[in-house]
This record gives sequence, C-alpha cells and structure tokens, in this order.
Amino acid sequence: MLDIKFVRENPDAVKQNIKNKFQDAKLPLVDEVIALDKRNREIKVEVEDLRAKRNKLSKQIGMLMAQGKKEEAEAVKAEVAADGDRIAALSEEEKTVEEDLKKKMMIIPNIIDPSVPIGKDDSENVEVKRYGEPVVPDFEVPYHTDIMESFDGIDLDSARRVAGNGFYYLMGDIARLHSAVISYARDFMIDRGFTYVVPPFMIRSDVVTGVMSFAEMDAMMYKIEGEDLYLIGTSEHSMIGRFIGQMLEEDKLPLTLTSYSPCFRKEKGAHGLEERGVYRIHQWWICSGPWTFR
Repeated sequence: MLDIKFVRENPDAVKQNIKNKFQDAKLPLVDEVIALDKRNREIKVEVEDLRAKRNKLSKQIGMLMAQGKKEEAEAVKAEVAADGDRIAALSEEEKTVEEDLKKKMMIIPNIIDPSVPIGKDDSENVEVKRYGEPVVPDFEVPYHTDIMESFDGIDLDSARRVAGNGFYYLMGDIARLHSAVISYARDFMIDRGFTYVVPPFMIRSDVVTGVMSFAEMDAMMYKIEGEDLYLIGTSEHSMIGRFIGQMLEEDKLPLTLTSYSPCFRKEKGAHGLEERGVYRIHQWWICSGPWTFR
C-alpha cells in the first residue's frame, strides 16, 4: 500500500501510474483518498483543540466553585458536556473515515518500477534476452493430463465427486514425481544458503490485508467460517506476515528464506476456464521464494 503522504504530495504521478496499468476505473480513488485524508486530519485537529479546551474549562469550574459562583460553574459544565458530545461524535466519524481511507488506499496500485515497460497485456511484452531459438517438435505434444492418465497418475472424476471441479487425485508414479520435484526445489534452495520454512497454512485478516486489497482477498481466498482466518493462496502471505509489526536487528540481516506450502484459491472469473487438467485449480502445492529481507 502506498504512503498517504506520497499520494497527497504526488497525485498526478499516482494517477499516471494507474493509467499505465490500464486501470482507469481506479482514477477517482486518488481524489477520494486525498479528501478523506484531509477530513481525517481536520478531525484530529478539532478533537485535540476540544480536549485542550475541556481541560482548561475543567480547571475553571474548580475555581468558580471555590469562589462560590455556582451558576457560572454550571454554565461551564454544560459547555464541557457539549464539547464532550462533540468529541464523541468526531471520534466515531474518525473511525469511519479511517476505515474508508484504508479500503480505498489498498485498491490504489503500487508504483511501477521505471524499468518496467508499459503494455496492456502480454502481447506488448518486451524481449530482454533470448537463449537459443524455440524448437517446434515434429510430433504432436500430448496434453499434460493425457500424459498423467497414461500412467494412471491422475483421477479427476473421483475428485469432482469428493470436492467438485478444480481438484484432483495424484496417483502412483505421478504422485511420487510430484513429491520429488518439490524435494528437488527445496534442496536446490537450501544448497544455496536459504533457510527452509514450512509456514502456517492459515492467516488472520490483518495479515491478508497487509499483502492484498479487499477485492483481491474476496475473489481469491477461502475464509474459515466463524473464525478470523483465511486459507493461504501462496506461502508468500504467511512469509510476509511473519515480520508484521517487527523491527529486525541489522546485524541479523539479510534473512534469506524459502518455503513450501499447499495453496488454496477460489480462482473466480474467466481466466483459465479454457484449460482442463491441473491449471487454475483450487488446491496445489508449491515451493516458494526465495525471499531476502534486508
């Protein structure tokens, strides 16, 4: 999430970044968060002034009572009570404003690195390096599911009966190959000095909102009924969450980590619907990373 101070001081740059991402529907959010931020700061100033005034009047009440000026003291008490009501109302408004501000700020995209070329989709990708030339085989390449089925290595029909579309059973040598690839990826990273981590497979909402927007969270992640917990969509979520609210000691940096976890995603929308097999599924396993925390 961007720093609100950056948005406040660089609204045109933030808007241009949104345009560069071809997300023009988000452009009004910039002015909206600037207005919310302004109102939030106004509320804080007014509350601070009212509290200072209340403290001053409270001392005045004591002095008036000591002087026997009861009626004047009662009038000041009424003023203090009115200021208290105003503070309470402003405090409630402040909560609403800050919640709305946070939701909108999380939808505004981060700034694209200057080295990234601008393009609406992968058709405008820029080739940076090429190693050799693509080879087109002189035979028809079997689909991955057909290969697995030839080894009796996948059972999609049973998975549909058990859990619905988007799941599978891996069987026999294909299941062994799956485990072997994960083991290879794990050991590959360990041999290069990375610390291997198996993270929690569920995380709380404050961790989720630290790594994605509310809209993305709702579209992708499964929530545990009655709990403040979500199934992770990738181990990156848990790995980033591990350091929330912490100050890392400089002499222990950098931290070099790699992780393994299952992943769970709703996979809503049209992307991947043309694929069959084990693309765009609801559950899979992955070795993620590397991460270097400096």
